[in-house]
Amino acid sequence: MSDISDLRHAPQIVDYVFFDSGTGGLPYMLHLKEKSPNTLCIYVADTRNFPYGLKSGSQITSCAEAAVRLILRYFKPRAVVIGCNTISVTALEQLRASFPSLHFVGTVPAIKQAASVTKNGRIGLLATRRTVDEPYTAELANRFAPDCTLITRADPTLIRFIEHDFFTASEAAKKAAVLPAVDFFAEQGVDTIILGCTHFLHMADTIAEAAGAGVCVVDSKEGVVNQALRVGLERFEGSVRPVLPPAEPLYPAYADSTFFITGPEGINEEPYKILSKKLNIPYGGILKDE
Repeated sequence: MSDISDLRHAPQIVDYVFFDSGTGGLPYMLHLKEKSPNTLCIYVADTRNFPYGLKSGSQITSCAEAAVRLILRYFKPRAVVIGCNTISVTALEQLRASFPSLHFVGTVPAIKQAASVTKNGRIGLLATRRTVDEPYTAELANRFAPDCTLITRADPTLIRFIEHDFFTASEAAKKAAVLPAVDFFAEQGVDTIILGCTHFLHMADTIAEAAGAGVCVVDSKEGVVNQALRVGLERFEGSVRPVLPPAEPLYPAYADSTFFITGPEGINEEPYKILSKKLNIPYGGILKDE
């Protein structure tokens, strides 16, 4: 198990902390780094409470608040990007109320984008159970896709596969994992699929290939990253840029774009180390309460 107790002496200033229940928000952080390479980012996966999508609204809010408090013990972010649709549609307003001095950028299903590209008006939303059931999702559909039919599918099995098995799985296993969802939407005549859980972005190409050329696959990555950068321009202008400590030897986990998890104790960290290596980002270990 990684030991990062030396990081606890003082919170480190960074531009953004990306926060999700697991690995789903990583493509968002990497996309922001492509657009703004000099921006200092940290990623925190609340693996101790994964998955969020099967929890009640109050449980999600409680877990998210605890995770943000933990983040603030280690980091002093100028903004937090919630790279998770479930947290955003369920708990974002409460997070803003609980941490009024901290700026949050949320992630919501790309229903507006889907409505703009669908040809037959039949849109599929692939998401967690909580995102599917949350009234805010229905409000988005009523506001941005009133003339479309929204067909939803909650897929916790696929989310678990992505979190635990995707990065070591064969291409055949990946295709097999997405086929139930793809076939479901095909049977419903859907021509546009919204990736309404950030985990699915890891498999966007696999889903698009399985769905075929006649189906458009959309997500919120571009919009979220652009909003985060707009927030950055507003909040960082005229401020002194933070300088991270040297990557070696004292602060190996504070390198830019480091990926942290929250546990639990005894969690198998190897898949996350493999993922970090594949994505060419540092793995920082477990953020601990004590």
